[in-house]
Amino acid sequence: MKVLLTLALAAFALSLSVRAEDATWIDPAKAAAEDPDFSIQGEYGSGKPGADWGLQVVALGDGRFDGYLLEDGLPGLGWERGKRRLKLSGERKGDTTTLKGGEVEVRIKDEVAGFAIDGKAHMMSRIERESPTLGAKPPEGAVVLFDGTSADAWNNGQMDGDLLVNSDAISKQKFDAYTLHLEFRTPYKPHARGQKRGNSGVYHQGRYETQILDSFGLEGRSNEAGGIYSVADPKLNMCLPPLAWQTYDVDFTGPKWKDGKKVENARITVRLNGVLIHENQELPKSTAAAKFKESPEPGPIYLQHHGNPIRFRNIWVVPGEAAD
Repeated sequence: MKVLLTLALAAFALSLSVRAEDATWIDPAKAAAEDPDFSIQGEYGSGKPGADWGLQVVALGDGRFDGYLLEDGLPGLGWERGKRRLKLSGERKGDTTTLKGGEVEVRIKDEVAGFAIDGKAHMMSRIERESPTLGAKPPEGAVVLFDGTSADAWNNGQMDGDLLVNSDAISKQKFDAYTLHLEFRTPYKPHARGQKRGNSGVYHQGRYETQILDSFGLEGRSNEAGGIYSVADPKLNMCLPPLAWQTYDVDFTGPKWKDGKKVENARITVRLNGVLIHENQELPKSTAAAKFKESPEPGPIYLQHHGNPIRFRNIWVVPGEAAD
């Protein structure tokens, strides 16, 4: 009997663990109402350049958090690689969240973070940034792939209200070179980690992936948001918190071919949430999970489904000239 009870308790604990990791919100209002951690995570500091510090707080579930103090402000507003990035960890107790790292302690209450560093005290309010290109209108000559009215421009396109659901959707139209605007929203999955946390990707020509992931607060690697998968890290991690609408603005040029052989690689310039993170980056190969291998033929926009409820809207392409 004792053995059976032990096994039953272990199975119950495992089921709770599985359910916790699977806890997922796709609506900000529901997340705020059902999980108090949602309103604590996010960015603290100034929405303008010139700040001494910025703070990013990442929810890890059950009142636990990681935090990152960033010297000279938030990413895109002052912080860049090479400046101090101090990791903190802690938890919420009652109405106060305390994060510690080294000799630094941050206390958060009523969406205000207070701490002292370098002999100076700081108080920072929680802010919600928006991409400056959010809601960008398609210019004349653009091909509108999704405007919230129909998914007819996609093979396997599915809608959830006026949003396109990530479901291995492949644009019916193919492109050589183009400018792409796309808006996406990752889910809130506080218990999930790594590639299980809002994973997807935008494949250019169905061949070269710019990663989508809830990598808010992380270092910024090629397999995180803004990364060109297995090719290049972004210049900095411009990922916003989960359930915030985010933007990709991409200039893409396909490879050049001569007599059936590739003579010049594809190139890409990427802005994530309005900030330049790749400039004329060479793409030496297609991504391993690409739907299409490299060839002289044009290719589609491919939105990868990776088991996470990603949402998309306002997708349009301005075709450019094909490579010679």
